[in-house]
Amino acid sequence: MTIIYQDEDLVVVDKPSGFLSVPGRGPEKIDSVSHRIRTTISGCIEQPSVHRLDMDTSGLLVLALTKEAHRNLSLQFQERKTDKRYFALLDGELSGEEGTITLPFRLDVENRPYQIYDEVHGKMGTTHWEKIGIENGLTRIFFHPVTGRTHQLRIHAAHEKGLGIPIVDDPLYGNGCDPGKMKLHAAELSFDHPVSRERLTFNSPTPF
Repeated sequence: MTIIYQDEDLVVVDKPSGFLSVPGRGPEKIDSVSHRIRTTISGCIEQPSVHRLDMDTSGLLVLALTKEAHRNLSLQFQERKTDKRYFALLDGELSGEEGTITLPFRLDVENRPYQIYDEVHGKMGTTHWEKIGIENGLTRIFFHPVTGRTHQLRIHAAHEKGLGIPIVDDPLYGNGCDPGKMKLHAAELSFDHPVSRERLTFNSPTPF
């Protein structure tokens, strides 16, 4: 991972695909963005993570270094005051040009961490999308999520009630076999600085 911004209150990193945002279960899965920040930055709080990216999603994460910053940033994510923009490659050619997807889904408790469509018990996730172009039979697409549900963009891409085409190398909802190769990148992140209240925007070049 690469630190692209740091001050007394927070740090913004660019996470590679295949690397955990927070520690997983067991000592062999402790290495993560959160663990590295906590152990390398002096004075960092015990739990700096305020949001996360799936292990196979690359891109921008902000972490808090103080309790006050953690409280403020967490609230911004909960109240949707942050702004996140993603780029992806879909494993096929998409005919539409742009639109909005709203689908209810929930965790499949029999098959964690898989998420499933559920009109009765699911919680709604909303994503705006725009096709950028077709490249060698694949579709480059821009995602602007309104909500921040687990696996939201991956489900909205793959499910037949969404775009119906999974993200390239998605190991859960597509044809991916190896970790660290999924083509989904968190390219832009905006939020208010927890102390100065200045609006900050960070960008990361898409690696595919």
